Amino acid sequence: MYVGALEFDVLLGDVHSLKQKRSYLRPVIAELKRYGVAAAETGEQDLHRRGLIGVAAVSSDVAHVNEVLDECERAVARRPELDLLAARRRIYGPED
Repeated sequence: MYVGALEFDVLLGDVHSLKQKRSYLRPVIAELKRYGVAAAETGEQDLHRRGLIGVAAVSSDVAHVNEVLDECERAVARRPELDLLAARRRIYGPED
């Protein structure tokens, strides 16, 4: 079994409240879940212009985990309402 974890550090544009931030992040997280992953806002929850989105995928094939995480990264990168500052990826396998 392989577990892939991906964390996105994003900067939101013209956002002035936490409520507005959630309204920007909620559709992004919903889109990510369509790829068959678990996704959630995982950090920077008290800042209105920054966000951390965590994604996790599980598969018996490491290539499939990487493919799914690549698709998720492309989906976040093409969102015009946010800037992707960093994407941190970790893969855990049977030898870990």
